[in-house]
Amino acid sequence: MTEDATQKFKPENLLHFTIEVFTHFNIPRDHATLAANILALSDIRGIDSHGVARLYSYVGLLSEGLINPNPKIRIVREKKSIATVDGDNGLGLVVGHYANEMAMDKSEKFGSGWISVCHSNHYGIASYYSLEALKRDMIGWSMTNTTKLVAPLWGAERMLGTNPIAIAFPGLKEPPVVIDLATSAAAYGKIEIAKRHQEDVPSGWIIDKEGGLSTQPEDMINGGALLPLGSTRDLGGHKGYALASMVDILTAVLSGANWGPFAPPFALRQEMPSRSVGKGIGHFFGAMEIDGFMEVQEFKKRIDEWISVMRNTKPAKGTGGVLIPGDPERMEEIKRKKDGIPLNASVIADLKTISEQTGIPFPGNLGQ
Repeated sequence: MTEDATQKFKPENLLHFTIEVFTHFNIPRDHATLAANILALSDIRGIDSHGVARLYSYVGLLSEGLINPNPKIRIVREKKSIATVDGDNGLGLVVGHYANEMAMDKSEKFGSGWISVCHSNHYGIASYYSLEALKRDMIGWSMTNTTKLVAPLWGAERMLGTNPIAIAFPGLKEPPVVIDLATSAAAYGKIEIAKRHQEDVPSGWIIDKEGGLSTQPEDMINGGALLPLGSTRDLGGHKGYALASMVDILTAVLSGANWGPFAPPFALRQEMPSRSVGKGIGHFFGAMEIDGFMEVQEFKKRIDEWISVMRNTKPAKGTGGVLIPGDPERMEEIKRKKDGIPLNASVIADLKTISEQTGIPFPGNLGQ
């Protein structure tokens, strides 16, 4: 099998494997199940970079004792609708879930809830948390800072993470509007794929170590950086830089986590920061009660109408027409629930290494 060949697996089999791997590292079963379900949601929605492919990094950090398997999550500071939470260096998937629950609980009491988190780790897909808010008829916000990969506008070195933002709005008969985006021009995974295929990347995605625009993946990997969303100043790079800064400040400066270039990496092989300016990485969660603004059903009807109008936009030539934020993931979810989760050879190799290390059997693919 070539490196880019894929095999398909039953979602439930991958979920079971992931739960057992987490429990192997002394993570309580309820926490392991929660964390595994967040990774499974990423895979089923087609966000392959944040699903079971991330398990190898989690295992590396857990093996080295760099993640606390059983954290004591605590409130550091609190007022009615806001709080700062210390995640005790736990799995970000677990810390993020409980902090997001706090935001929603506060929203039920006070109309909105806002939680800033420090001393955490990688928390999976940002949209998981905003989707949870829909279950309570709320509008949910989620964001996190990440390891440095992005240069600030007119900078020539990595200073910010890809710093994603997610927000979700419920529909009535229509599916929800789910916005989940990184504040960089491209994901780092796309640079790795282009390098593996020996292909150039579009101009405006990356710079070399001198700060010059490049289309060569190696230039970014060997000391260069990703550009912020929008790319150059003329194309709106100042907007992506501003959004990334906003996320960094809300998630890390405000919470007491490490901000900017001091955010710790999510893989053992990545460069460690020169110093620490806080605890772990940071997250920020928000939840807003819709019925504080208008009747919930009325809002959902208005969302349905908004979606209908946008879908009926005159399509640009050569396109399939306008999509609603969340459509690609929703369509992929339908497909993957039926056909299985595709994993490429390198991910399968990593998971088999974990299987050998832990003694937990790796499931067979759908063809076996």
